[in-house]
Formats: sequence, structure tokens, C-alpha cells
Amino acid sequence: MTEHLMPDGRRPANHGPRAAARNRAALVSAAREIYAEFGLDAPLSAIARRAGVGQGVLYRHFPDRAAVATAVLEENVRQVEQAAEAEGATIADVLGVLTWHLTESAAFIGLLHVDGAGGRSGVLAHALVLSERVERALRGHLTDRHRLGAGNDLMIAVAMVSGAVTGSTREERRHRALAAWRLLGVEVGPVRPLDPLRAVPAWPGTPPGAAP
Repeated sequence: MTEHLMPDGRRPANHGPRAAARNRAALVSAAREIYAEFGLDAPLSAIARRAGVGQGVLYRHFPDRAAVATAVLEENVRQVEQAAEAEGATIADVLGVLTWHLTESAAFIGLLHVDGAGGRSGVLAHALVLSERVERALRGHLTDRHRLGAGNDLMIAVAMVSGAVTGSTREERRHRALAAWRLLGVEVGPVRPLDPLRAVPAWPGTPPGAAP
């Protein structure tokens, strides 16, 4: 096997696990973007290109399409949970992070429309578990007086908002999501992702509903 050397004769650095972790994170981020633009049937080759890696790298991390979608769902749920755990977080703050994921991720919208019907596949069963994690993260910040605090109102409202998130542009999807929350009479904080370094919503100067 031919060994490729740097121009000065040195071997290229082998970043090992660090490079693998970066590639995986890039693939998950790219998948979220591709799914938002083209839906869950988008080719995996488009995800690899967006992430800047070869398809072989993609398949080393994710053996099939279901594994990619599951990874996106897991990351989305993790960010919602971290937003809920952030010091001083309110239900409005967590709903803002949740709404960002609704507007960015077709896979996440599908998760929140799972109805619990029989005959579920393993992927669908896993999606139900993730949906329950989202509900726990949100419900932990609900007070008895909150309009979503009664019965199943919380996840019914989330599903209604996710159903309203349509449109070809990020701005249009965000506008429709916020309009749906307003119609439900629910306050939502800034629509933005979580800062992975601080586990608090990013861009603290961003006004509510503004683009990240």
C-alpha cells in the first residue's frame, strides 16, 4: 500500500479519535441541514458532501439511513435536555431551543408526530423514548398555573406547533412556529440553538424570535 507523505517528507498527522469525533459532529450537523432542506429521503451522499467527508467516513459512523436520522434526533433531544438543565432556565427558554430544532430538523418534526400505534419498528420505538425525554425536559419547568400544565396539553401543543412548521426557508418556518405559539397563548424565548460549550442558549443578545 502506498504511503502518502507531506511535501517535506513527513507523514500526515493521525488525529485518531479527535478526528472521528469531529467528523461525526459534522455529519450530524450536515444531516440536520440536509433533512431540513430536502426531507428525510435526501441521499446520504448529500450529507457526506455537506459535512466535507467521503461516503466511506459516513458509513463508518452510520451504517444506514435510520442510524443517521436517529443520531440527529438524539442530538436534538440532548440539546433540549441541556437547555432545561441550564441554571435559571424557564419553560420559555426551553421552548425557544425546542422551536429552533423544529424549524431546523425534519427528523425532529417526525419524532413529535409519533402516535404510539402498534407494530412499531425498533427505530419508531426509539423515537417514542426520545419523545418522552422531550416531554420530561419541558414538564420539569411547568408550573400548575401554566396554560400547558394540565393533562396532555403540553405535548398536544408541541405537536400542533410542529405541524405548523412548514415553508421552504428557515425564516418562514420560524415565523409559522412563533405564530402557532402565539395562537396558543404560550410565551416562547429566543429561537436559537444551545451553546455546546456553556450548555446555555447561544447568542445572549439575540432578541426573541430573531435568527441565530
